[in-house]
Amino acid sequence: MTTPPANSRCRGDLGSVSTEMVIVTPIALALLCLVALVGRTSSARDTVNSAARDAARSASFERNADAATAAATQSATDSLNASGFHCANQNVTADISSYGPGGQVSVTVTCEVKLSDLGLLGLSGTRQVQATSVEVIDRYKATT
Repeated sequence: MTTPPANSRCRGDLGSVSTEMVIVTPIALALLCLVALVGRTSSARDTVNSAARDAARSASFERNADAATAAATQSATDSLNASGFHCANQNVTADISSYGPGGQVSVTVTCEVKLSDLGLLGLSGTRQVQATSVEVIDRYKATT
C-alpha cells in the first residue's frame, strides 16, 4: 500500500488564508468605522439632550425673560463644555413667549458634529443634532 506525498493533500488550500484576510480586513475596518459613527452620533444626541434640559431648567429659575435667555445660553454652553464634547457650530434658542408664573420656557440646542475624523468611511462635513426641552415655571414665583 502506498500513501500519497504529504504536500499533495494540501495543494488546493495554498494561499487561502491570505485571500480571506484581503477580503475580510476592509469589511472589518468599515464595520468598526460604522460603529464609531453610530457611537459618535448617539453620544452627541445624549449630550445635546442633557444640555437642552439643563438650559431649560436654568432659564425657568430666572426672574425675567431676558435673564432666562442669558441663563439658557450660558447653561447649555457650560453643559456642552463640561461633557468634553465639541460642536463644530452650536446654537441655543430660548422660546420665552409664555414666560411668567405658570408659563413655560422652551430651549432648543443645536450642535453640528464633526465627522471628518472618521476618514476611513470617506465621510466629511458635519451632522446636525438638535434637542428641545420644556420646563414649567413655578406658578408662585415672583417676577420683575
